[in-house]
Amino acid sequence: MKPFIIENLEIIDAGSEGKAIGKHEGLTVFVPFAVPGDVVDVQVFKKKKTYAEAYIVNLKKSSPDRIDAQCEHFGLCGGCKWQIMPYEKQLFYKQKQVFDNFKHLGKFEFPELQPILGSEKQYFYRNKLEFTFSDLRWLDDIDKQKQSNGESIETEGLGFHIPGKFDKVLDIKKCHLQADPANEIRLAIKQFALKHHIPFFNVRKHEGVLRNIILRNSTTGEWMVIVVMTEMNEQTRHLMQFLADSFPMITSLQYCINTKFNDNITDLEIVTFKGSPYMMQEMEDLKFKVGPVSFYQTNDEQAYRLYCTAREFAQISTEDVVYDLYTGSGTIANFVARQAKMVVGIEYVDEAIVNAKENSKLNGISNTRFYAGDMAKVFTADFIRQNGRPDIVITDPPRAGMHDKVIEQLISIAPKRIVYVSCNPATQARDITLLDTDYKVVKVQPVDMFPHTHHVENVVLLEHR
Repeated sequence: MKPFIIENLEIIDAGSEGKAIGKHEGLTVFVPFAVPGDVVDVQVFKKKKTYAEAYIVNLKKSSPDRIDAQCEHFGLCGGCKWQIMPYEKQLFYKQKQVFDNFKHLGKFEFPELQPILGSEKQYFYRNKLEFTFSDLRWLDDIDKQKQSNGESIETEGLGFHIPGKFDKVLDIKKCHLQADPANEIRLAIKQFALKHHIPFFNVRKHEGVLRNIILRNSTTGEWMVIVVMTEMNEQTRHLMQFLADSFPMITSLQYCINTKFNDNITDLEIVTFKGSPYMMQEMEDLKFKVGPVSFYQTNDEQAYRLYCTAREFAQISTEDVVYDLYTGSGTIANFVARQAKMVVGIEYVDEAIVNAKENSKLNGISNTRFYAGDMAKVFTADFIRQNGRPDIVITDPPRAGMHDKVIEQLISIAPKRIVYVSCNPATQARDITLLDTDYKVVKVQPVDMFPHTHHVENVVLLEHR
């Protein structure tokens, strides 16, 4: 298809994947970095029968809701695409996203949505970020001009992947997602590596030493830093010692040797260089051990509101057996255990189940059981006979939603209540449709975990008919 221009396209809505929406001659046109109320000229680069994708070439008229982005990397970095909308408008479109998915994709009745729970912090709310090293960073027009003029430029970068470019990294000067000293630690690592000529990784050639860094922080004020490298040598040991000496707030300093062709480190040994192999998170009077690859919700304050909502919807009594499907590290399971007779958690990742058991022990919780395995294979009639029929099920599946077999099993065992926590209202609507013969939707509560993105969490209470 040859690209073509659409002039004076009015942006009328904010859609999925953070793209705005316009209509043109029967086509739905998806446009990133636009705001409802904008009038724009766009260049179409992809066209199908009913929709097209385009990017802005000229902003003809700004929406009254358009504001300046706070981050200097906006537009190149793949995150925080809604920075150009006031936060109250972001919440409006997130709530609308849930409603639209339920109305158009779901085939069930549902009550009026409860007002979305917005985040008190719109910036510096994340407790985990991962950055990538590259010896060939993304060059902007100014860089390219300097390069063509024969000027020396820094070609190494430490930051985020450019969307759609697996081998290009945008060097980040200041990220507004994680509290200080996250930026200071990242920049210090980069400058030390450049000064001491430690090679940054080249993903195409599979050469270099420094690959990734992961920064995690907790509600208790602890910091975890994991440096991923292809080898531990005199230079990298010097780097690790520099971090240990320069940043005393790092309570868990670790490294990992990764020579694979992917960045996944969950199957690799992670070595503690200094401090503890984990950090502690707190929620109410509970403590949770978080290791280098442990799953923990990345917005602490909103995670608490999300879990409080799930617990409230569940209405657990001391005689209730509760199943927590897709339990992760058992955070929800342990969070509700004191209200229940027993909580049974199931999760695919073995290490997460180890963490879940440790967290129960750490908090003196003795009425939990945790099992690792594929949900569709573990959650069977034999499993239920062994652990008891649940009175209440809490389910928090990945974005793809629940397997058909899991839904069939839920209908078969007929718990009195199901609390469905989802990060994808579209697959949630699909699954609830399959449950609709036996369950009615009683409450719907959206929760914003990720300001300046299109993502929204949603908690639904289903009661047996």
